[in-house]
Amino acid sequence: MTVTPRVVRWGGLAGSVATAGTAYLGGAGFERVPSVNPGTLLSGQRGVLLPILWVLGTALLVAAWWTGRHVVPSTRWALVTAGLWFLPVLPFLPLGSADVYSYACQGYVQHAGGDPYAGGVGGSGCPWLGSVASSWVDAPAPYGPLFLLLAARVVAVAGDSLAAAVAGLRVVALAGVALLAACLPVLARRCGADPARTTWMVLACPLVLVHLVSGAHNDAVMIGLIVAGLALAAARPATPVLVAAGAVLGLAVGVKATAIVVVPFAVLAALPPTGDRRPLRDLVAPAAAIGAGLLLTMAVLTAVSGRGAGWVAGLLRSGDTVSWGSPSTAVGLAVEAVTGLPAVPVTRLIGVLLLAVVLVALWWRARRGDALDGAGLALAATVLCAPVFHPWYATWPLAVLAATRPENRRLLGLCAFAATLTTPAGYNWALYTRIPGAFAVTAALVVLVAVAARRRRDRRVVA
Repeated sequence: MTVTPRVVRWGGLAGSVATAGTAYLGGAGFERVPSVNPGTLLSGQRGVLLPILWVLGTALLVAAWWTGRHVVPSTRWALVTAGLWFLPVLPFLPLGSADVYSYACQGYVQHAGGDPYAGGVGGSGCPWLGSVASSWVDAPAPYGPLFLLLAARVVAVAGDSLAAAVAGLRVVALAGVALLAACLPVLARRCGADPARTTWMVLACPLVLVHLVSGAHNDAVMIGLIVAGLALAAARPATPVLVAAGAVLGLAVGVKATAIVVVPFAVLAALPPTGDRRPLRDLVAPAAAIGAGLLLTMAVLTAVSGRGAGWVAGLLRSGDTVSWGSPSTAVGLAVEAVTGLPAVPVTRLIGVLLLAVVLVALWWRARRGDALDGAGLALAATVLCAPVFHPWYATWPLAVLAATRPENRRLLGLCAFAATLTTPAGYNWALYTRIPGAFAVTAALVVLVAVAARRRRDRRVVA
């Protein structure tokens, strides 16, 4: 059958409807399940209908997204189609994760005058504590002050209604997606890419529908602000606009600190490419303007939230999940399984140190003029080297690299694979297959390193 825009649009919509059916039958409910495992997919009165709809919906969405990148007729068509796909899941329970409930309780603590960074929400008096995943009950909030202010505002409007709080947090996430939709075409044009295809690759990705729209993850706001800030910086404007770009990136950091990795690349993007490495003295003016906007924004957010810099300490608890999704954690799990030694903390530390080296190397290379591509690769490196990987993290590099590398099949394949990693209620298959998956990922890393070393040796021989 010939793939046409019509087939893509309605095939993906069918997948979205099936996915919405799983949200109705078994999404992340208002009450925490004490012991979640894949067996719960087959429990209840609906029997096998839930997993059938989940597999069918995921397959249709991935297939429509993957094949659709070759037939996108216009940016408007991509926006309308993605928006059409979002509609079926909006009235139902969150999919793929129960994090939105921890957002609600953290917002409750902030609204009530408590400190979400001082500890978990367990003793806060939050009326929705029964919905929060056990891993977040005692963990401090790892999010920036901007997101806590937004969550607190949502709670203030929602009152005692958890459904209203979830709906409000979903509106916040949709605002992030809308910002992404507005800025992606601009970023694509800055990179000389097709705006329609770039928009399609990001917004029609199943990860966006399941985790950013349905699951209401705050990553939607962060990546929307990242793309907006990079688009502003890449316009190579006058100093006031660069200050605004820094302020927008500061807002992104105020949602999740991860966004800080793109700031050095935004400084490079503010200068026209020359083909040669830019002298460091050329970077002083744009760095000062962008840095001023970022620091001023963070200072204001910190003052308004009244919580100081406690959110930085909260980042230390964001690595509590232990699974093979993170390569550094996978290697540690494999070593522990063989030797019995506590290797995960060591391999995670090595991963963070490796990330620091990679980020410096990427920035140094980006001084030749590929700053926006460097920003996307920096986000990709952050995802791969971080102690924890969740499926929605793949949207971070996708949001930028779709404009700089629209046919990056490795990234697209990762996103397609990540879309299969969770159940409707949020259980991650990487937890269920922890040790076998750790050995598989470790073996894959060994093969990749060996192949890369062999290619480098071959290039030296040819030279």
